[in-house]
This record gives sequence, C-alpha cells and structure tokens, in this order.
Amino acid sequence: MPGSALASDVYDVDGDTLDASGERIPLRSEAGPIDAPEFGRAKCPLELLRAQAAQERLEKLKAPNDFSIDRRGRDRYGRTVTVVYSVGEDVGARLVREGHAKPWSSLLAKDRPT
Repeated sequence: MPGSALASDVYDVDGDTLDASGERIPLRSEAGPIDAPEFGRAKCPLELLRAQAAQERLEKLKAPNDFSIDRRGRDRYGRTVTVVYSVGEDVGARLVREGHAKPWSSLLAKDRPT
C-alpha cells in the first residue's frame, strides 16, 4: 500500500531520483525502471537542458501534494524499489510518456517493481 508523503518533504535530486528524509529513491514506473538525463553525466549542452527539463517536470508533478511512494522492497544494491504516484498517477510512466525519461530495460528482473 502506498505511503503518503508531502511533496515539500521530498526533494528531487534529478529527473529520475528523489530524496525522502535522506533516502535516495530511484524512480520507476509500474512497467519497470526508468532513466532520465542526469546533470553530472551530461555529455553536451542539449543533454544538460534535457536533465533540467526532466527535473522541472518532476517538481511540477510533485506540486499537488497528493503524493505517495509505494515501496516494494530493495534491489540488489540495497536501494528502495518504488513506484511514485501523484494524484493517483504513476509519475515514472508519465515522465516516459512525455519524453523526459525512457524505459530502462537492462535492469535485472529482481530490480523491477512487482
């Protein structure tokens, strides 16, 4: 069952990672892991702009404060496997649908939400 969180208590690290009370939470969708451009790994100015756009979109999706984090265990690296919802909608899936992220199909099945 999803746990509620106030958007003001959850910070976006980049377009596909949140920080909730010091815990880094990689975003996933119900369909699996996602990947968005990251500031620290941008290889060109366009990728840096895309990273900024993804982070800004994530911030707007959090804004309504009807925000929940559905924790579904841990991956092989010990990170929380979650699906995040805003106003009942899968945030990771929305970022993919809008072109801010892409599905990350190379992760092992056990690292995916179930």
